[in-house]
Formats: sequence, C-alpha cells, structure tokens
Amino acid sequence: MDAYPKIQTVYKRDMANNGKIIDGDFSCPEFNYLKDNDWLFTEKVDGMNIRVNWVRGKQRSFAGRTDNAQIPAFLFAKLEELFPLEKMDKGITKADSLCLYGEGYGAKIQKGGGNYNPDGVNFVLFDVLVDGWWLRRDDVEAIAMALGIGAVPICGHGTLLEGISIVRDVGVVSRWSRHTSFLAEGLVIRPSVELKGRNGNRIITKIKHKDFGTKKH
Repeated sequence: MDAYPKIQTVYKRDMANNGKIIDGDFSCPEFNYLKDNDWLFTEKVDGMNIRVNWVRGKQRSFAGRTDNAQIPAFLFAKLEELFPLEKMDKGITKADSLCLYGEGYGAKIQKGGGNYNPDGVNFVLFDVLVDGWWLRRDDVEAIAMALGIGAVPICGHGTLLEGISIVRDVGVVSRWSRHTSFLAEGLVIRPSVELKGRNGNRIITKIKHKDFGTKKH
C-alpha cells in the first residue's frame, strides 16, 4: 500500500533560524496562486499516521506512515477491533480494494494524547485512496459512517490566508477538547476542489500552532 504523501507546510522555513517559518513566504508557487480561492480546513490530529489496506474477501492489513513504522500493540489491537475483514467487505460497496488513511490517537500516543482520549486509543479517518484516486470529502464521510468510525472534523472553509489567520491569530480549539485550553495541533488545508501541481503532487498544506509559537495545553 502507498505511504501517505508528506504534507508541505504552507510557508518556507528559515533553516538558519532554527527552522522558524517565514510568515508570508509561501513554500510553493501553487499556494500563492490559489490563495484567494476557497479552501477546506480540517483539524490536524496529533497522533500516529495509520494506513488500513483492504482487498475484498482477501486482505486487511495495517501499517504506519512508512513500512518500517512500528504500531504499538495497544493501538494495533484497537485497529483489529475496528476493522475486521468481514465488516469492511460488508460496509464498502463501491470498491473492491482501497487504502484508508487516518490517525491513531489517544493515551500514550504523542505527548498530550490523553487530551483526545484519556481512557484508551482510537482511529480517525482523513483520506481514502481508490485505484489512484483520492476520494471527495463526502465520499470519505460515507465510508467512515459505513464502517462506524469518525472522520477528521471540518473546522471551516475560506481563503488560504483566512485559514492561516485562524491558526496564527485566533487558535483552533480541538473538537475533542473537554476544556477550551486544549488546542488542536493545527489545520490541514486543501482546495475545495482537489487539485495537483505540475509535479503531480496534491495541492494540500498544513499549518501548526507551534509554527507561530502557540503551545497546546
């Protein structure tokens, strides 16, 4: 199964200054060109990147972002509980193979993981790849519903600059927060209509609170 592509930060970094972002200096020309278009903002969850590969009636397997990534035993057990092959065969009706991309989150996964789920771990879906095609958001949500799992929350939409401003100037409270001081890791931002750059890579970016010196609680 294909590894999930690395998402590029929206602004360039000053490597001579501890990698601090250079506010206003876009990391690729497509971001600048499309900055005034409508973009979709979803919560960036701070956990472990997980792939769920499925082939109807034959295979269901798990991996981290890379094939060498080690999934903790307690998270692996949760994935087995969430994704039995028979359940996936029944719930997925419009494909015979696909890869689910999501985040394993909760206690003991990343610092502060207990803010998401203090009593255990879970999985939230953010993308689905079918035969080389990335599914639209409504199709991702439909698969999540069919499988009884969550999809990453939508935090809004607007121009790229508006998305950046929400993180930099306002702060994004996590949808998992039990108190208002728990900020999301940031936002993942993509055009409302899926696009690719000249190199064939998806147009998708991220911005984190820590890039602007804001710490999660």
